[in-house]
This record gives sequence, C-alpha cells and structure tokens, in this order.
Amino acid sequence: MVEALLVIDNLHKRFGQVEVIKGVSLTVGKGEVACIIGPSGSGKSTLIRCVNALVAFEQGSVKVLGIEVNDPKLDKLQLRKHVGMVFQQYNLFPHRTALQNVMMAPIQVLKRNKAEVEAEAYALLKKVRLEGKEHSYPGELSGGQQQRVAIARSLAMKPDLMLFDEVTAALDPETVGEVLITIRQLAEEGMTCVLVTHEMGFAREVANEVYFTDRGVIVEHAPPASFFTNPTDPRTKAFLSQVL
Repeated sequence: MVEALLVIDNLHKRFGQVEVIKGVSLTVGKGEVACIIGPSGSGKSTLIRCVNALVAFEQGSVKVLGIEVNDPKLDKLQLRKHVGMVFQQYNLFPHRTALQNVMMAPIQVLKRNKAEVEAEAYALLKKVRLEGKEHSYPGELSGGQQQRVAIARSLAMKPDLMLFDEVTAALDPETVGEVLITIRQLAEEGMTCVLVTHEMGFAREVANEVYFTDRGVIVEHAPPASFFTNPTDPRTKAFLSQVL
C-alpha cells in the first residue's frame, strides 16, 4: 500500500450563504499525481487552497503528512514547508531576478545559508530549463518562463506535496507545453502532485487518479484509462464530450 500523504475527509466550505464545497473526500498517496477537472465554479481551486490553509473551511478534515490543516493551533509556516503551491498568475517579485525570486524563501523563511541556497537555485533553474536566465527579471521573460521560475521557487522549499492551480490557464498555447514538460518531469521523479487543470491530454498521461468535480462535489473519479474511455456519470460524459 502507498502511504497516504494527503487525506481530505468530508470537506465543506462556504462563502457567505453559498456552499462551494459540499462534502469532498479524497486521498493522494506519496508519489502519486491527482488531477482535478471540472467546469468553472465547481470548487476546484477553493479545494486545493484549503490544503495549504490559504482558505479556511467550516467542516471536515484536511491532513498533510498527518498535520491537521483545520487545527486552530496550526503553524501555517510549518505546513507550507511541506506544501508548495503554483498559481495561475506567477506572483513573482518584478524587481527581483529569477535567481533572487527562487532564493528568497529559503533564506528569509528557513534562514538557510546563502551560498548553499544560491547553488541550489542555479540547479533548480537548470532543472526547469532556464539556464542562462538566472539574472533576467520577470518582465524580460515569457509567460511560460515566468511560470517555470514560479515552479522552481516552490521547489526551493523542498516540499513533500506540490499543488498546481490551473498553471497553464494564462499562457499562450505554444508555452503551455514547456510548463507541462516541467511538471511531468517532477511527477516522473516521484513528487506528489495535485493539479487543477484543463489539460485533458496531460491528465490522461500523468495522473494516477482523475477527479471530476461539479457544483462542489466529486461526481466521479477513476484512473485515467477508465475515466476517459468509460465514464459512468452523465455529468462526466457531458463534460468530456465538450472538452475532448
């Protein structure tokens, strides 16, 4: 059995009177890749924001490596040492170079040695195929390059779990592929990943399990081979017929 790294149990989340997540449960094992797909407004992004305590929730449990995210005494900094997150918007510091963006958190948050962090940052930028761009500012980089800096920046904290929230949604079609190559490489190296994505071909290739959400619930989930070829719920079938 694969060790469970992320366990979500009966999660409920409201914004005012609107319940956007209605009792979601899912488990992601160490080294596995889970892809969450579904129409806009189905609660996908809110769900993964609950995982690293960006969004508080009213009911249920989220555990990362056994750490209960809903614990009132939760040390969010401690949690985020284990959980990296990459957003649709890259959120890079525009006045810092790619290298400086990657180095900031390990130095400022983890108080690590600058020389060690710098060596690791060079290696991470090479890993995401940005060798030679270390001293470029975000404004000098393409969207795909900026998103890969954002991935390197998350990896610099050495997380156990990576969350990707529609990281290709704001990119030009030609740069989507270069970001997906980077994520695929991470998955192949055994990084545990949860992706909210519209890239169905990518989900089919890299996911261990695909989850389809609609109106705040998980309608259906299965390994990609059966999920894409033999969906059972009418809502899943209708969604896939529109996007495939």
